[in-house]
Formats: sequence, structure tokens, C-alpha cells
Amino acid sequence: MIPLRLASFGAAYFFVGGVGLSYWSVWLQSHGADPAEIGTLYMSRQFVTVAATLTIGWLAHRLVQQQRFLMLALVAVAIATLSTQEFAYGFWPLWFTTLVWGASWHPLLSLGEGVAVNVTRQRGLDYGRVRVWGSVTFIGGAVAAGLAVAHVGVPWVLYLSIIGAVLLVPCILWLPMPQRAPAASPGAAPRRVTARDLLRQPAFVLFLVAVGCTQAGHAVIYSFGTIGWRAAGIGDGTISFLWAEGILAEIVLFFFAGAVSARLGPVRLMILGAGGSVVRWALMPALGDSLPALLVLQALHALTFGATHLAAMTFLQRAVPGSAMTLAQSLYYGLANGLPVALVYQVAGVLYDRIGTQAYYAMALLTAVGLVAAIALSRRWAGSPLIDEPASS
Repeated sequence: MIPLRLASFGAAYFFVGGVGLSYWSVWLQSHGADPAEIGTLYMSRQFVTVAATLTIGWLAHRLVQQQRFLMLALVAVAIATLSTQEFAYGFWPLWFTTLVWGASWHPLLSLGEGVAVNVTRQRGLDYGRVRVWGSVTFIGGAVAAGLAVAHVGVPWVLYLSIIGAVLLVPCILWLPMPQRAPAASPGAAPRRVTARDLLRQPAFVLFLVAVGCTQAGHAVIYSFGTIGWRAAGIGDGTISFLWAEGILAEIVLFFFAGAVSARLGPVRLMILGAGGSVVRWALMPALGDSLPALLVLQALHALTFGATHLAAMTFLQRAVPGSAMTLAQSLYYGLANGLPVALVYQVAGVLYDRIGTQAYYAMALLTAVGLVAAIALSRRWAGSPLIDEPASS
């Protein structure tokens, strides 16, 4: 029952993600935003997301016993914001509601992942078998949005997002919270691990650089993959299959995550993810218009995203004490999955405008930096906790 309770959170959360990634730009366009404004909205949201994730993570780290209440408050604001967006037309109303949405919805992921990583560690469960259902519902959200747009209209992109956000409420109430470590002496308060404690660890910084560069390397394909494939004469139906193939490859990896993590460990998974990224992006300019080659390259998503994310969660599980997991997750999602992605997305847009699909070479170079950082991490970290569980003071 515990795995089901953990999986339900990710399932509801990533359903909304699947709806949004596929068709949110179409919905924004229907509310009066032009392509340049849509880019500004995404950029603004990403930067607010970084700040909010770090701030909420710090707050949740200090208010451990109120974490469920904090998550409920965030999802309530997110639902209210989505409901307000029904009436938001033009750039400024969309900009304001987009910022509030980014500040309330996205920090929920780092909080939820912190709970999942801690609980699976405490109870000896397989994190990948929990996370895989988020990938399944991500595809479900994308398919549902596509069918809704085709048959009942673009407004249903928003309505499906609201439905997913509302479903997250009972999932948060049902979410099992991690067991707290007992105090060494009655009434004593444990010293909290701080962000500075983590960021002073060279291995933690190398971890952030390795996964940050590798994940940010997806910027060109996420932003312009569909545009490039359509320009190469590939049909929309086939393009949908190519996107689905990448997620399915990720699902297969997550299903066997326990065995893979136990055999390879987080650092080798990191190296595999970064190495696969260098290969994938280096080959895209030359082979990106060949359907047989794309079928192979899209399967590498299991490494470039799947292995990298699995490596990150396994690293945090082994390197960070349970009492600091929420803080570590916020640093991961803010500094590795947030800030680099926001910056690289802007660069990717400029590069693609000037040199087209050769922009993938820049992504190969970026992920090569991630590969070097992962190799350096393998020499600095032996697999033990970076910081001991704080003792009571």
C-alpha cells in the first residue's frame, strides 16, 4: 500500500505535466499570446520556479511537521491560479498568473520527490517502481490533451490541468510522510543541515554540475524537436510516436531501476547518462531527418533523461541524511534542474534561429562538461554519506 500511496502523488502531478508540455503553448496562443510572448512567459516562469523551489525547500526543511499542510497550501494556490487563467487574456494577465502558477506548482515536485526518496530508503522500496507511474500518466496526459483539443477544443487543455491538480489534493492527504529520526536525548533539538553544509561539499557541487549540464542538454530537442522534424517532412503522427518512444524507453528503465541502480550505482549511471547525451546530440544534426536513425536516437532518452534522473535520486538517497532530503531536493531542482535549464533554453533559441539543427552540437558540448563532472565525482565520492545525520545539540 505504501508504494501505491507514493506513486499516486507522482501520477497526478505528471498527468498535469503531460497536458502542459504538449499543448500549453497552444492554449496560451488561444488567449492572445504571440510566439515571442509565449517564449517570455516560459522564461519568466522558469526563473520564478527556481527562486520559489529554493525558498519553499528551505521553508519545508525548517517546518518538517507542517510539510503536508505546506503542500496543500501550494496546490490550493495552484488550483485557484488555474481557475483564474480561464479569464486571463493578453500578455500581462497571462504573465501574472503564469508567475503565480510557477511559484506554487513547481516546488511541489521537489517536496514530493523528497518524501518518495526518504520513504523508499526507510522502507527498503524500489524508487524506480514508484516513479515509473509518473511517466505513464505523463503520456496519458499528453494523449488526453491531444484527444481533447481534436474533439472538444483548446479550452480543455486548461480544464484537464485543473482536474489533475484537484486530484493531487487527496494524493497529498494520502502521502506517507518519512519517519523522523529520534532525538538523542529527550527535549533536545537536532542541529539542522543547512544549504551551506551541502554546497561546501565538492562532491555535491560536482553532482549538481553533472546532472545540471546533462538535463539542460535537452533544451534544443524540447524546444525545437517537433519543428525540425516537421521541416524534414516527418508527419505529425510519426512525430507523436517519436516523443512517446522516448518516454516508453524511460519507463522501461524505471521499471528495472532497482536492479540497475544496485548493479551500477549512481555515479556510473550519471556517466552513462552524460555519455549517452554526448552521442545523442552529436548525431542529431547529421541523422535527425532520418526516421530509422531517429528511432535509435529517441531510445537514448532512457539514458539522457532516465539514467540521469535515476542517478540523481540514488545519489541523494545515499549521500544526504534523511533530515536534509527536502533541502537537498530543492537544491537539485532549483540549481541543477531549474537555473541551468532556464539559461540554456534562452541560448538554445538564439542558436537554433541562427544555425538550425547544428545547435545540437552545442548541447553535445554542454553534456560533455556534465560527463567530465561525473567522472570527477567518481574520483571524489566513494558512496558514503557526505554529511552524517545531525546529532542532537
